[in-house]
Amino acid sequence: MTNRLAGKVAVITGGSSGIGLATAKRFAAEGAHVFITGRRQKELDAAVREIGPSATGVLGDVAKLADLDRLYATVKAKRDRIDVLFANAGIAEFTPITEVTEEHYDKTFDINVKGLLFTVQKALPLLPNGASIILNASVVASKGFPAASVYSASKAAVRSFARTWTTDLKERRIRVNVISPGPIDTPIMGTLHSTKEEADQFKAGMAAAVPLGRLGAPEEIANAALFLASSESSFVTGIELFVDGGMAQV
Repeated sequence: MTNRLAGKVAVITGGSSGIGLATAKRFAAEGAHVFITGRRQKELDAAVREIGPSATGVLGDVAKLADLDRLYATVKAKRDRIDVLFANAGIAEFTPITEVTEEHYDKTFDINVKGLLFTVQKALPLLPNGASIILNASVVASKGFPAASVYSASKAAVRSFARTWTTDLKERRIRVNVISPGPIDTPIMGTLHSTKEEADQFKAGMAAAVPLGRLGAPEEIANAALFLASSESSFVTGIELFVDGGMAQV
């Protein structure tokens, strides 16, 4: 333990599983108090127990602005500031362009774009000068995968936000950076197909497309998030940090 986030306050949306939970655990181990959100109380409570006494769970959906207001009211009452914001919550659903529905579009953009936008906007009054904002995007913003048009467009919007917010917030020296993971072995990977056999085949196919020949681990994204959250990245802003085993690079 190096305590790179000693005394810091972090907020991580979608923190009850996968990348969010791994990052929350890492931030807490490095000395931060972490507020996490999740849409299911049982999973949220389990995550808080796993992270330990340095965690506070707040039930909520980032697509519901009232839930975001409640999150930040809780943070303000308990800690009164946010040093690190990891806007991580998002969904991935794959639909061919011929089958895209208004419902699919609205659901994806409500969570991945609108939810992320207001996660950041509503946090700004609690962010001190010099704070760090980290956005979770994806390699799909740079690659053309089949049946991923809506999902990819939502993540491309996230990358664009980082550029514009870097300039919007430069007077406050708030750093805004993007992490773009490749295929990561998280619980959501198993929900993309109806059977375990199909899910295993999907994972194998994705691993084969990665130059390093495997799926990534949530902890590897957490390592990147820690770098962007800490003073080690003090001169880093506006970037897209690919943690993808080379998938979008070659």
